[in-house]
Amino acid sequence: MALGVMGDLWMGDAPLIRNLALDIPAGRWSCLLGASGVGKSAIARLIAGLPGPQRLKGRLIARDGLPLAGTVTMMAQGEHLLPWADLVQNVTIGARLRGAQPDMARAHALLAQVGLAGLEHRRPAELSGGQGQRVALARVLIEDAPIVVLDEPFSALDTATRLAMQDLAAALLKGRTVILITHDPLEAIRLSDRAWLLGPCGAEDLGLPEGATPRDFRAPEVLAAQAALLARLHRNIACAG
Repeated sequence: MALGVMGDLWMGDAPLIRNLALDIPAGRWSCLLGASGVGKSAIARLIAGLPGPQRLKGRLIARDGLPLAGTVTMMAQGEHLLPWADLVQNVTIGARLRGAQPDMARAHALLAQVGLAGLEHRRPAELSGGQGQRVALARVLIEDAPIVVLDEPFSALDTATRLAMQDLAAALLKGRTVILITHDPLEAIRLSDRAWLLGPCGAEDLGLPEGATPRDFRAPEVLAAQAALLARLHRNIACAG
């Protein structure tokens, strides 16, 4: 499902981004980058239909004319796990809230895939930050929503685990419309088919290397693109300061 986001983004009575224009392709990964506070998470919450002070003076539309309600699942910043529930119960909370039968076998399989086999009956308080983030990732991966919003989904992970979870998410979300929010240039370049740099005056379309995703982090063209994007982000921060 393709999306269009057009107009001015506001946070309460304060404008965040003017002349926003995002054409998010169906079945691909699209990435939003920018300085902290620019409005990346606000856009994520708008797409997910979550309440909050964010509002769009413009249009948020599905390009094929289908309604967005019920089509989006989101992994927000922070794990937001239920402290009284074990890991399996946390992963299957979506089905249980809908009154559906949870797929327990898939929940166990996903927990194993994110490296938490044998920990299924632990509570969130018994986990590290990185483990909790992997539970939250499994909770999103078990859903069948055509649109998936991932807000800093790998930020608490060490480098090796981050790469492995990126590859897993890319494989399991293949064919979905994914909106990724990240501060990590390499993550954006590895995973994205489209990417934008957000600023107060709009969204700048970023060029990405050719080739299928997830791209090889060792490839010269990926390393060159990472260096160029880091320099661009640094210039933007310096100008803002």
